[in-house]
Amino acid sequence: MSLLRTFSRRCLCLAACLAALAPLARAGAYDDFFTAVQRDDAETIIALLRRGFDPNTLDPKGQPGLILALQNGSDKAFIALMASTQTKAELRNSKDESPLMLAAIKGNLEAVKLLIARDADVNKPGWTPLHYAASAGSPRHSEIIALLLEHHAFIDATSPNGTTPLMMAAHYGSEQALQLLLNEGADPTLRNQLGLTAADFALRVGRKESAEKIAAAIRKRQPNRGKW
Repeated sequence: MSLLRTFSRRCLCLAACLAALAPLARAGAYDDFFTAVQRDDAETIIALLRRGFDPNTLDPKGQPGLILALQNGSDKAFIALMASTQTKAELRNSKDESPLMLAAIKGNLEAVKLLIARDADVNKPGWTPLHYAASAGSPRHSEIIALLLEHHAFIDATSPNGTTPLMMAAHYGSEQALQLLLNEGADPTLRNQLGLTAADFALRVGRKESAEKIAAAIRKRQPNRGKW
């Protein structure tokens, strides 16, 4: 009985020690995970996930690892996270941005394809991936716009303040993106909550050529309108 009691006491002590060390282990894994994402260290990420670390953990600012990888251009980290079936492709940050939105604004076409393949929401409420793709100006962004539209992105999606992707393209995007949206049927007559049209967005930043393209699209729809 004495031996049994001694063994039991030792087991209890060991359990208590392990319980005390567990929070430290979790804290170490937490720091290691986000450091690995920043450093594009796929091997460490894979090792942590194999040990049971949750890939959907948020950093102190409410950012999931997938979004941080996209923000930092950590492509290997992004691939490592996407390889896990536990990773949520639609997990949003504290600003309600999705990984697909970040991939779209970064012009990361391959990431956009991978996220869409994992059922990322092309038409999330509020600001959408199409808004984000339309707000930048590289040829890759036009490819992403075309891909999102191919996957049934709503071309006239309105943000919380009524802004459409066409308005974003008129103010921030490229002429190519603007023309693509017009060609695909974006409505140039819509107004946001301030009463501004896509043409107004263009004129506010001195983009007269963009405003003319929008005016031409309006004239096609309504022959007596669209003259500035």
